[in-house]
Amino acid sequence: MKFLSAFSLKGFLALSLLSVIFAAKAQTTSSQLPEQPGFYRMQLGDYQVIALSDGTIPLNLKTLLHETKPGEIQELLRNNFLDTVAETSITGFLILANNQQILIDAGCGSFFGPTLGKLKQHLIDAGFHPENITAVLLTHLHTDHVGGLIEGDKMVFPNATIYISKQEAAFWLTTGNKEKANKRAQPFFDPAQTAILPYQKAGKVKTYDPGAQLFPGITSINATGHTPGHSFYMIASKGQKLMFWGDVIHAGAVQFSDPAVTIDFDVDLSAAAAARRKAFNEAVKDGYWIATSHLSFPGIGHLKAVGKQYEWVPANYTTIFTDK
Repeated sequence: MKFLSAFSLKGFLALSLLSVIFAAKAQTTSSQLPEQPGFYRMQLGDYQVIALSDGTIPLNLKTLLHETKPGEIQELLRNNFLDTVAETSITGFLILANNQQILIDAGCGSFFGPTLGKLKQHLIDAGFHPENITAVLLTHLHTDHVGGLIEGDKMVFPNATIYISKQEAAFWLTTGNKEKANKRAQPFFDPAQTAILPYQKAGKVKTYDPGAQLFPGITSINATGHTPGHSFYMIASKGQKLMFWGDVIHAGAVQFSDPAVTIDFDVDLSAAAAARRKAFNEAVKDGYWIATSHLSFPGIGHLKAVGKQYEWVPANYTTIFTDK
């Protein structure tokens, strides 16, 4: 496998176009309103899970989503009291387990403007330090999940090993794949390679086969579709389970009602829809906790079926947990 070693000018131009797609006409909130709290803790058996907000970004869901019935997106957004352009959360998660600090996804870093890139500060606000993170498990290599791994060309988590599924690494990090990929995927190649490169040079990237148990109580789950190596992570402790869904869903107001609706960020549209339907059905059947990257922060809850549709049940707010 050959890896690119530089972020080309062409890559910067592609990323600029991607920023336009993301509607990143960001507003700085520091001169207007105080920051919203950026972390939320929950207990899962012996483990703690801490949701870390990377911030939000306005997305034009009418443009980005691919509806299956004329007018359904506008109607579903209106029924959920949302405008066509909706503020969308980006969230990473810290797991405290087995005397380790394990991060799931790293946010945007400096790639998408001032309303994002806040995960590192919120990690510190929660009482932790980037140098103490022992592992970063990446659901996939899109920019909003890997950009926060670096500041310039320096590692934000210098003592962490980065875990990536073999299929995901092979797709995004192999020379020549960008030119062969579809246009929806092409802008994500250069940022992925740039973010991973310092860890590659330091020998801190580990790839794994889908379904591998990575740590006691922490298992990877194949969920390809959104990207070719997209992965969930399941944690289990004392009979409780939580599944980290990555990007199986982007717009709850629409996709819980119609899981067949896809988004421009899906590399394989039909496979992404199939993975979403499968994930929804399994979550309803097994009743485990779910943690999501793009539902409203903190993005933790359960899923239930209502007829042929699905309903998100957010976690009950709690302040009582056991320190481990």
